[in-house]
Amino acid sequence: MTDPRDLTSPRSWLRKFRDAFHGMALGVRGQQSFSVHFAAAVAVIGCGWGLRVGLLEWLVLLLCITAVLAAEMFNSALESMAKAVSLEHQPFLGEALDIGSAAVLVASLGAALVGGLLFTHRLGVLLGWWHDLIAMRC
Repeated sequence: MTDPRDLTSPRSWLRKFRDAFHGMALGVRGQQSFSVHFAAAVAVIGCGWGLRVGLLEWLVLLLCITAVLAAEMFNSALESMAKAVSLEHQPFLGEALDIGSAAVLVASLGAALVGGLLFTHRLGVLLGWWHDLIAMRC
């Protein structure tokens, strides 16, 4: 039996999945930012359901949600690694953490833009805005 902390020993697929789920639990539990993004994801799913989005729209929304949550997990991993390297202020570690936070911000802003456009379009379809605009042009 290999020591699970030994990074040089090959791990079984079962062990890899166990480690991944353990990492997911660590990333979800101690991170306030993840909770905020998870709540936003639930709100997006509720809005998508309420606005009766189609299959392709669901795929886009789920891809955006996944990208934001994955970016948040990478940022959390970076924060944990920085703490393991040094608890003192290190300029390069600070820059790396800022860049990780920026990655989450970029993913979040992109997802918000996509969701906003998609939901505005769906709302327009449901309320007949687009039909009225087309009729006014003719």
